[in-house]
Amino acid sequence: MSAALESLLDLLDLEQIEQDIFRGTSRSAVVPRVFGGQVAAQALVAAGRTVPDDRGAHSLHAYFLRPGDPGAPIVYSVDRIRDGRSFTTRRVVAVQHGKPIFHLSASFQVHEDGMDHQAVMPSAPDPESLPTAAEMLPRYADRFTDPRMVDRLLEARAAVDLRYVDAPPFATAGEPREPRSQVWFRTHGKLADDPLLHVCMATYVSDMTLLDSVLLAHGRGGWSVGDVVGASLDHAMWFHRPFRADEWLLYDQESPSASGGRGLGQARIYTADGKLAITVIQEGLVRVPRG
Repeated sequence: MSAALESLLDLLDLEQIEQDIFRGTSRSAVVPRVFGGQVAAQALVAAGRTVPDDRGAHSLHAYFLRPGDPGAPIVYSVDRIRDGRSFTTRRVVAVQHGKPIFHLSASFQVHEDGMDHQAVMPSAPDPESLPTAAEMLPRYADRFTDPRMVDRLLEARAAVDLRYVDAPPFATAGEPREPRSQVWFRTHGKLADDPLLHVCMATYVSDMTLLDSVLLAHGRGGWSVGDVVGASLDHAMWFHRPFRADEWLLYDQESPSASGGRGLGQARIYTADGKLAITVIQEGLVRVPRG
């Protein structure tokens, strides 16, 4: 296991300070605020720790309310909305400096058998044939206004092996493309056999690239290039089938719409053997900077 992955696991191991109240810290991000995937994953950890072990997370719906301060702890308060025979529902509010910065609703379900069908996995190259972030990012160092950006991106993604199928937005800025993007990802090391941990890790990664397809449609390079400003607004995930975040997952993303200063990304995450594991939808604030 890489040191970066160990650090991320420590970040997700929240401190319990009272019944149903947890505290977490933050790590540095590319932007000067708490990374959205981090607060979403930590909130799901908090919710999951109040749920019986026989119930796995099947969906989450979240709103990003305020930018998080990476220098201050985040307190997660869990509300036990409902404990039914099959489903358990939790609401989590993340608070900093006395104000809510994030709100999550999550639902958990006892395993049961039922009807089964899924969308077919799209074609994609073998992830092992694609360049790693360490191999790919330095090629585009001249695209970034901040000379430290390559190192900052590598640090932010050090716990995860994330490989682009096609060129990322910052590589083709100024050239509008089809609003579709694919990446393969897995953690840099094996994880424990805890289904909640794998779900939380996928939640963490899901916020890294989902709005890329919005940028591609307009030939924008993204936050690291400086030709857009934005932030995640809301985020929803449905967990359909078991998966491991330490094994290759294909993140197939597209953007059906952008309007009103907002862009919508939707995606499906497949296991390497073609099982549809997760559906993700996110809307983000995407604005062109005023010159």
